[in-house]
Amino acid sequence: MSASTRILDEVRRNRRPMRFLGASGQLGYGIPTPAFNAGLARKPDLIGCDMGSIDIGPTYLGKGEMATAPAATRRDLRKVLLGARSIDVPLVIGSAGSAGAGPHLDATLAIIREIARAEGLHFRLGVLRADLSRDGLRAAVRAGRVTGIDDMPVLTEEEVTEAAHIVGQMGMGPFRRALAEDIDVLIAGRACDTAIFASLPTMLDFPTGLSVHMAKIIECASLCCLPGGRDSILATLDDDGFVLESMAEQRRATPVSVAAHSLYEQADPYTVYEPEGRLDLSAAEYAAVDDRRCSVAGARWHTSSDPCVKIEGARRIGERAVLLAGAADPRFIAQHRDILPAVASVVRDLVCEDAPEDYTLRFRVYGVDGVRMAALAGEALPREVFIMGECIAPTADRAAEVVRTLKQYLLHHGYAGRLSTAGNLAFPFTPPEVSLGPAYRFNLYHLLHTPDPDALFPLEVETL
Repeated sequence: MSASTRILDEVRRNRRPMRFLGASGQLGYGIPTPAFNAGLARKPDLIGCDMGSIDIGPTYLGKGEMATAPAATRRDLRKVLLGARSIDVPLVIGSAGSAGAGPHLDATLAIIREIARAEGLHFRLGVLRADLSRDGLRAAVRAGRVTGIDDMPVLTEEEVTEAAHIVGQMGMGPFRRALAEDIDVLIAGRACDTAIFASLPTMLDFPTGLSVHMAKIIECASLCCLPGGRDSILATLDDDGFVLESMAEQRRATPVSVAAHSLYEQADPYTVYEPEGRLDLSAAEYAAVDDRRCSVAGARWHTSSDPCVKIEGARRIGERAVLLAGAADPRFIAQHRDILPAVASVVRDLVCEDAPEDYTLRFRVYGVDGVRMAALAGEALPREVFIMGECIAPTADRAAEVVRTLKQYLLHHGYAGRLSTAGNLAFPFTPPEVSLGPAYRFNLYHLLHTPDPDALFPLEVETL
């Protein structure tokens, strides 16, 4: 009997609270061992890990590469796999390999199989793929079943064709189908982080609102605690609510810290949208159990009458090179809004003498508007700034040509009040121009309206 079947049968026979261990806020960046081992000692019914996000930007999805270091990724996967097998509970991992497309999922599976061979492990492995059919998406575009999120433009068939990889963010349905298939380990492509933890309890008729709210919090591990961190967290769920407890002694889950976490990644602190419906937190209640634990109740679930799946795709837009430099002359800093476009004009005239203007060049001035993108009116100028000039061009050579020319002419550009002609910039290292490789943008960030979202995500099962 597999781990998923054992847990399902046990709780069905003897209705009891369930325990869920959120092992890592994002697998591949390190799991503190003392807290994880403390979680194992509490005998959870499931160990879950979210492995990906769009927070890392479009490049990893476009290139099909992991954002995490190979050694750290293998170490984390080994830790959670051995831990789950040692207590015979399901291990569930979502958004495999950072972005959850085919190459990311396959790379994660290769590590899992290698660890299983090295450690002599034998188990049933379920795999959920998140890659979407381009033909199916183009048909959905023509049928008007795709809508943009936020300010994304209307999706076109051409953008579907040009995307390097396209994934759908699966919800609880595919996870429930997989967990019903007698498995020990489940590795999913791009997925809602809540599905990792909420699928099993909803199969056992625990309230969906409570299950999803619990999942939304513990997928970030102990980030909801004071002080916040990425140590493993344990949630104990029953029909009335759930209790949160960090497995690191120094972290406290308090009513204020847990309630504040409802703002995490949400424009509306009372509403969380999922493929199958909407989580309503307007009646949620948070109470201290003791100085380290918090109980949560009151979340409600509203099933959607228009199920949909968020789709993500990344399109290559060229090759990226950057210039990295600093400036400390107050006159330069005060005039930088005039200096930078003037130098950009000089560079354009030079590099486009015998070629079209086939690149984009932009600047961020850290200390003024590099992070906020707009300085506050009347704000005092800093003593020094960091300047990043970014070029995206059709080829790596073209991008490098632009930023190398930019370096020389920005270094010696004359401006009003300049006292020295020795140079306007300070370089942190040489060369200060760095080629970063292919550049991508999210060209699919839309909702696909479909009557059967679960059908988009096929299940594969193998025995290792």
